[in-house]
Amino acid sequence: MAATVSDRLLEWYHGHARDLPWRARPGAPPPDPYRVWLSEVMLQQTTVAAVKPYFAAFTQKWPDVQALAAAPEEEVMTAWAGLGYYSRARNLVKAAREVGARGGFPDTEAGLRELPGLGAYTAAAIAAIAFGRRAVVVDANVERVVARLFAIAEPLPAARKEIRSRTDEITPESRAGDFAQAMMDLGATICTPRDPRCLLCPLAEDCDGRRTGDPARFPVKPPKKTRPLRRGTAYWIEREGAVWLVTRAGRGLLGGMRALPDDGWSARADGDGAPPFETRWEDLGTVRHGFTHAELELTVRRAESNAQPAGEGEWWPLDRLEDAGLPTLFAKAARLALA
Repeated sequence: MAATVSDRLLEWYHGHARDLPWRARPGAPPPDPYRVWLSEVMLQQTTVAAVKPYFAAFTQKWPDVQALAAAPEEEVMTAWAGLGYYSRARNLVKAAREVGARGGFPDTEAGLRELPGLGAYTAAAIAAIAFGRRAVVVDANVERVVARLFAIAEPLPAARKEIRSRTDEITPESRAGDFAQAMMDLGATICTPRDPRCLLCPLAEDCDGRRTGDPARFPVKPPKKTRPLRRGTAYWIEREGAVWLVTRAGRGLLGGMRALPDDGWSARADGDGAPPFETRWEDLGTVRHGFTHAELELTVRRAESNAQPAGEGEWWPLDRLEDAGLPTLFAKAARLALA
C-alpha cells in the first residue's frame, strides 16, 4: 500500500499542487530555506489566506534571513500585528539571528530543532521541503488524511502516535518534500474536515475510512472543552490628537506588543477594574475576543487628560494609529473608541 499511496499522490500533486508564494513547483529544486521557514512559522495556527499578505510584506521588507536578523524586534512585532500567537514573532527574530550567526540554516531535523520556536512538525517540514530530507511531516491536514486512510478509531490526541507511525509507513525515500506538500494539499482541497470529496481523491481505493461509509468521522475528536470567559477593561486616554499606548510585558498574552493600558486581565483571571488614575471615565461598550485558552470580554473606557500617565508608554498620533501595529484585540477596542 505504501508505494501505491505515495506514487498515486505524487502523480496527483503534479497536476493539482496549490500555487503558493513560498513553494517550488512539483519536481523542481527545493525552494529557499528562508521562505520555507518563514511560511511554516506563519502558518502555525493560521490559514493560508491570512498568511499570504503577511508573507509578501515580510519578504519585500526583509528578503533574506540576514535582513530579518538585523531588524529591530519592535519593527518585526509591528509587522506581525494581526497575525496572532505573538511569541512566534519573537522567536522568529531570535532564530534569524542564530541562523545568521551559524552562517545558514541547519539542514537536518535535529539541527533545525535547536532553533528557537521550531517544534517537531516545523523542523520536519523544513527538512523535507527545503532540504529534500526524508522526514515524517504531520500537520492538521496530514493528520486528517492519514486517520481516514487507515480508519484510525482511537480518539485524538491519543491517536497521534499511530497517525505518525502510519505516515512514516507511506512516506517515500525520495521526493519527501513534494510528498509532504501533496498530503497537505489533499487535506486542504479534497479530504476536507466536512464533506470530503472522495470521488476526486487519488487515494479513494486505498482508503479504509471511505470503506466504512463515513470517512468524515475520522479523526475521532475528544469532547470539546468550554473555554472560560474572562473580563477586563482597557483605557483609551486621549490628548491633543494622540492616544496613550503602552508595551505589554514580553511574556504572556500579546507579549511585547503595543496596546492600550488595561486592568491586568489574563487568560487565567479577570482584571481588577482599577483605572490607571482617577478621572471621569466614559464607558464606550465592550469587545469580545477569543484566545486559545479563554474568551475575553473587554470593556473600553475613555477619558481626555493633559496629565502624563504613570509608567512607560508613548503618545501615538491618532492619524497614524494603523502604523502602531496593535494586535487584533486592541485594534477592535480602538475602532470602538473612534466610532
